[in-house]
Amino acid sequence: MKITVVGVGYVGLVSAVGLAELGNQVTCLLRDPQKLRLLKRGQPIIYEPGLKELLQNNIREGRLLFTLSRAQAITSASVIVIAVGTPQGSDGRADLSSIWAVGRDIGKFLNNRKVIITKSTVPVGTADQLRRVIRKALGKKKIAFDLVSNPEFLREGAAVGDFLNPDRIIVGVESTRAKALMDELYRPITKSEHPILFTSLRSAELIKYASNCFLAAKISFINEIANFCEMVGADVTEIAQGMGLDSRIGQRFLQAGIGYGGSCFPKDVSALMATAQDRGFRFEIVEAARRVNDRQREIILQKLKAFYPRLTGQTIAIWGLSFKPQTDDVRESPAISVIRQIVSEGGHVQAYDPVAIPAARKVLSAGRRLRYVNDPYLALKKASALLILTEWDEFRQPDFAKMKQYLKNRLIIDGRNIYNPKAIRRLGFKYASIGRK
Repeated sequence: MKITVVGVGYVGLVSAVGLAELGNQVTCLLRDPQKLRLLKRGQPIIYEPGLKELLQNNIREGRLLFTLSRAQAITSASVIVIAVGTPQGSDGRADLSSIWAVGRDIGKFLNNRKVIITKSTVPVGTADQLRRVIRKALGKKKIAFDLVSNPEFLREGAAVGDFLNPDRIIVGVESTRAKALMDELYRPITKSEHPILFTSLRSAELIKYASNCFLAAKISFINEIANFCEMVGADVTEIAQGMGLDSRIGQRFLQAGIGYGGSCFPKDVSALMATAQDRGFRFEIVEAARRVNDRQREIILQKLKAFYPRLTGQTIAIWGLSFKPQTDDVRESPAISVIRQIVSEGGHVQAYDPVAIPAARKVLSAGRRLRYVNDPYLALKKASALLILTEWDEFRQPDFAKMKQYLKNRLIIDGRNIYNPKAIRRLGFKYASIGRK
């Protein structure tokens, strides 16, 4: 198929590369000339394991192209995939201005019947509004089009695998023509154990929000259990294991810590609450999940202040800046809010992350009280404590002898529970974690 993907952010670029890998002719439409030059050279503009190799391979094979021309990209395709960002607005609602801009472009340049797929995360009812935007932009042109809602379920750090080996594909359709095309598009990767589920447009839009909000609630639930464990002397890792053995619950998303972050969960929780509010409805469980998550970020600072009630003049080492491992995404990262709080209270921060320092610099500029370092042990020099805020694999088996040399007072506060408490204390460290003795 000839496919145009509008937007080359996280979802757009991974989807474009994945569709090209399936044998389609894919054109990426973007607006930034600098990004265009990088992508044409095979340089991804996001960090994602495995993406660079597939990007370069499909460029080499001629299946993946990049353009700034809206007219060429829209007229040449039979399928248009909308994958632009829908960031959280100041009121908590999803900002759909980029969706409407793409809709106007499609209406302006539409030259024959096409299938228009929305892959961006959008509130329920967006497809109906998009249809009106396109029809208005069409003016007097009498051209039919088919709308499809095909939400993405890509995990940062595992997105390439998630696209090519999905656990399910959700497709909202309103015509047999669109259903047949989507079935053909995904046939190479749909199997009996990885089904494609066809729904209405509105159901598909809501499935994405319902899924992410459920996972956010699961994380907040286990964090509340963790906080209670500390009061009663239980171990949250044992609790989570016991719960997860129940097939109805499962092990995933039961890792206690300092809360969820990233580009999806916080934004989608807020957007669903705002959409419900517009209709006079309250998602009380979702609201509670957000409150718990906001509060959870304070837990690690409370543990730090148990040792240092005043942070003024203290140097704190930070390991991990991204909201999760295997990504450089620092959007809504708990680490960023923790650093801001330490600095605001007069503390000094020495921060290390394997890949996310450039992204963090855009959010928090280095200065007198914040220094980024390119070696985890340099972050420990003369530091009063180490906070582990992202569970990168390289942090799991460090050189503990070297850590003891550099880390003043040998205090580790583990926000991701990556160490065994008894083992780490036997090595001579003071240690605090989440939901464990």
